Amino acid sequence: MPPVPTRLLPGRPNPLGATWDGLGVNFAVFSAHAERIDLCLFDPAGRREIARLPLPECTDEVWHGYLPEAQPGQLYGFRAHGPYEPRHGHRFNPHKLLLDPYTKQLAGEVRWSDVLFGYRVGAARADLSFDRRDSAPAMPKSVVVDDSFHWGDDRSPCIPWDRTVIYEAHVRGLTMLREDIAVRERGTFAALADPRVIDHLQRLGITAIELLPVQAFLQDRFLVAKGLKNYWGYSTLAFFAPEPRYMVEQWMRNEVKVAVRRLHAAGIEVILDVVYNHTCEGSEMGPTLSWRGLDNASYYRLMPDEPRHHINDTGTGNTINISHPRVLQMVLDSLRYWVEQYHVDGFRFDLGTILGREPGGFDPGSGFFDAIRQDPVLSRVKLISEPWDIGPGGYQVGNHPPGFSEWNDRYRDGVRRFWRGDSGMRSDLAARLTGSAELFDRRRRRPWASVNFLTSHDGFTLHDLNAYEQRHNEANGEFNRDGHSDNHSNNWGVEGETDDPAIRATRRSVMRAMLATLLASAGTPMLLGGDEFARTQRGNNNAYCQDNEVSWFDWAKAQGDEGQALCRFTARLIALRHRLPPLRPARFLHGGAEVRPGLADIAWFDQFGTPMTPEAWNEPEARTLILRRATAAEDGSVDATLLLLNADSAAQDFAMPDPPMDWSVLLDTAAPEAEDYPLTGRTIPVGAHSVLLLATRLPPA
Repeated sequence: MPPVPTRLLPGRPNPLGATWDGLGVNFAVFSAHAERIDLCLFDPAGRREIARLPLPECTDEVWHGYLPEAQPGQLYGFRAHGPYEPRHGHRFNPHKLLLDPYTKQLAGEVRWSDVLFGYRVGAARADLSFDRRDSAPAMPKSVVVDDSFHWGDDRSPCIPWDRTVIYEAHVRGLTMLREDIAVRERGTFAALADPRVIDHLQRLGITAIELLPVQAFLQDRFLVAKGLKNYWGYSTLAFFAPEPRYMVEQWMRNEVKVAVRRLHAAGIEVILDVVYNHTCEGSEMGPTLSWRGLDNASYYRLMPDEPRHHINDTGTGNTINISHPRVLQMVLDSLRYWVEQYHVDGFRFDLGTILGREPGGFDPGSGFFDAIRQDPVLSRVKLISEPWDIGPGGYQVGNHPPGFSEWNDRYRDGVRRFWRGDSGMRSDLAARLTGSAELFDRRRRRPWASVNFLTSHDGFTLHDLNAYEQRHNEANGEFNRDGHSDNHSNNWGVEGETDDPAIRATRRSVMRAMLATLLASAGTPMLLGGDEFARTQRGNNNAYCQDNEVSWFDWAKAQGDEGQALCRFTARLIALRHRLPPLRPARFLHGGAEVRPGLADIAWFDQFGTPMTPEAWNEPEARTLILRRATAAEDGSVDATLLLLNADSAAQDFAMPDPPMDWSVLLDTAAPEAEDYPLTGRTIPVGAHSVLLLATRLPPA
């Protein structure tokens, strides 16, 4: 065993984190207000602190030191000395072991105990008190890593935005019930990389998988106390480290890279859902695990008049102070690390409005947006924002800068309401079908700036949207008060599961119609994983703490007759989207351009084939609509499509609009297994709760 070191060499202030150079390790950590920072080294088991060495230098508020002969695998942490003055925003407590904000790997996990808090839990002075107990036994340890990996000829598929189809999934939930995968691999990146999982995505036609948070996260104390788990992962503990539970062995970081490489080989991009709006440390009453102990006043946004308290625009107790240059640097360094070291292809930013918040509120020209848009690495990957938070002015759909796409909840709600049969939804549906131009057609943005979705991890699944009118979140332990109360859902006659054949048929019809609407809309479609075979969460619309069969994909259902039929139908829809340019226009269409004399790029008609009038748009009880789109190809030919939508509870006859064309029926959601056939005549019946897709190609003029 090598001798225990007694001191550090000066080292360098960059890069931040622990960097192995083959001869030793350089440690560097930011703190503007610390008076001293100690590097703590631990034995391989992480149970015994074997050395405590002050970082000898501080340059530009970065504390640093170099440990010769140190190797990858070395366990470490920090202790920060400085003022414990909560009223002034400072919460230094050297009795608390701190994770490196740049740690690339964790060893062990948080073991909940009052010693993790910088103050005496239960003390009369609350967080103004001071706790002198050592937290190291209850803390995971940071690990020095070697990032080398043989990527071979791996490269991003670089799928164009207009051809992107996103599949939102959870690494663990996707494969926990896959009986054809080894038990020890289920729920891990190794299972995600399994050829059978990738084959399912390929058969559907998916071009990008968007994974719920995979950066290491905390199992929140209030959930542990109730016997529940943080399943979704929106409680980040380490921005650079993968979640240990998602690997067969917690140290096997290369499993992530293997999965990415195999997905790339299959032509599938990998997008990560990332959480840079808050950390797992919660409010001022939360534990001291990393950032709070290193420099609370720099890493977090504090109340200007009462810096003892955190600003809580996130609803989680704290808000990261991304306006601080070193905090902004940490976020950008983390993003670049995942692109450069893990080869991911993009990010979805949880509560993305937070990232654009400056002291005066949301700003599309904020430091974060400006920095990421000019970054030579990050500006080239797919960037998606969840454009809202709970702070003042927090709803910012359509207001992000060019380069960012946005989750469009207006699409979700409008399409749900139309197919539920709500009154007065014609014009709203038209806006959603055409990429929500009223929100996104500015600053030369393209239709794919709107990420269209019917369902996501947050809310009902597609099956439950058509089986439940009320949330059923009792298993969450919050007396069914959590989750959205207004879901624009419809159970079609019975709450929950039923054997009634008529109700079941109606539910399947509406699900198919909604999926057809999604894949025929301008913008970027996102499918919630499992909706392709009608996955259910038993009415739970906030399954964030359900790490069990409630959330896991029921692959037995996927193999049933109905599940397979819906999978085939979904794959057919995606294939049609890839095949037909009018379904994925590259620009917003407003009807002002003609691709042929008398043939506008986009046109709207009622079910009688008559061009829509203001009166028709405002007819409250009309639940039918025709959309015609036409796109000119490079050879002068024209692709045209007709979308016939009937949200009525009875079948309706639709008439073809002028000019007459030789239409073929490519899809009828009321007859999902029917083959293509040419339309004869000028009228066609459209079933209740159904969509028809017709197409034609006009030869070069």
